[in-house]
Amino acid sequence: MEIFQQILFIIAVGSTVWFITKRIQLISRAIKLGRSENRFDHADERLKTMLLVAFGQKKMFTNPLVGIMHFVIYTGFIIINIEILEIILDGILGTHRLFAPYITPVYPVLIDVFEVLAFGVLAVCVVFLCRRFVAKVDRFQEERHREMTRWPRTDAAIILLAEIFLMIAFLTWNASDSVLRDRGVGHYGELQGIVPDFIISQFLKPLFLNFSDNALIAYERSSWWLHILGIMAFAVYVTYSKHLHIALGFPNVYFSDLQPKGEMQNMPEITKEVQLALGLPLTTEPDGSQANDNGEQPGADTPAEIGRFGAKDVQDLKWINLMNAYSCTECGRCTAACPANITGKKLSPRKIMMDTRDRLEEIQRGWKTHGPDYRDDKSLLNDYITPEELNACTTCQACVNACPVNINPLDIILQLRRYRVMEESQAPASWNAMFSNIENNMAPWKFSPSDRFNWADQVNDVN
Repeated sequence: MEIFQQILFIIAVGSTVWFITKRIQLISRAIKLGRSENRFDHADERLKTMLLVAFGQKKMFTNPLVGIMHFVIYTGFIIINIEILEIILDGILGTHRLFAPYITPVYPVLIDVFEVLAFGVLAVCVVFLCRRFVAKVDRFQEERHREMTRWPRTDAAIILLAEIFLMIAFLTWNASDSVLRDRGVGHYGELQGIVPDFIISQFLKPLFLNFSDNALIAYERSSWWLHILGIMAFAVYVTYSKHLHIALGFPNVYFSDLQPKGEMQNMPEITKEVQLALGLPLTTEPDGSQANDNGEQPGADTPAEIGRFGAKDVQDLKWINLMNAYSCTECGRCTAACPANITGKKLSPRKIMMDTRDRLEEIQRGWKTHGPDYRDDKSLLNDYITPEELNACTTCQACVNACPVNINPLDIILQLRRYRVMEESQAPASWNAMFSNIENNMAPWKFSPSDRFNWADQVNDVN
């Protein structure tokens, strides 16, 4: 029987690793659809940012109470899963609490810490469920935000309920195991005097005192299996869920933009043309190389041909934009901070990121059904994101500043707007007037550059 359980456990672990590996490969390939961009510079600064924002949850603490709760659920779930190492080894080797005899002084302390964190995770998950479905926090409601359809709300509920279930399984498993240890049943009794009662599960022991030995063993084994199989299922499910940010949050923050938030990136091809037209020296290329006097890279026969101005579909975006989409937590802080959304416009930065990820998922489904060369007639622009949404953006950077994992919805918006303006000539009439004024008068306003300081003369006359 023990051998049979070990074989089943090895099959479960192998299946989980296989499914996660396949999913990682698919997501990686989807991210690589994006255009290349160097995000490997300034490693020290990037590491510092990752430690502060991703690990330290710096941005979450703008609301201290919510920040503390999120920190508890985040660190708790990550640290508790350290115990998976012992569980996996127990399952493969057919042992029970493998590490306990070897680290006797430390083992109870570790499990106590895990239990306190497990209780914290359980409590916070209950609070978060109440916030979503009882208090009905505005940024989670479909009535106010059309992107929060049934699936995003169901996904959040599944994750929170799964974490509650896993924590209950963990605590009751420890409690039933402790009762068996007290009774000296089988191999459980071998740890009597080595493993004491644990800090939280000791209060759950009365629930199991009336169980027979056989019933108690059945419950202990069932809760052990449910706990580890639940974690395996959770790990697979996360790769399809918004909670993929548990894994991608760290690299996403590491590769985030280090430029000042108000600085927009010009298209290098356009910058080069303007510099050549004005007779200005060429600036350093994005890859760090220097263009020569003819506007060409040293050793190149001709300048690189411009494929498309701006972006129409996900393939035109940068790879970091696509990683951003998979890292989105759907928390809605970006949308809650967006002045356009607050004033009733259709723009929602969260929807921009969700639409980008949905488009990538649609392409992935096409790969599975029709092969790796699959193409369809859809595009991110128009089929997912409308011009009305794009034109509502004020480029104020509020969404970028609000995101807890440094996602940049504005970068996607700007690239899609550039395509509409430069490829389709679809700028609003008021924008075209502004473009004309900038081209002719070097300012957004319709007056001659020579009259620009007339207001100063009027001030001097008054004085």
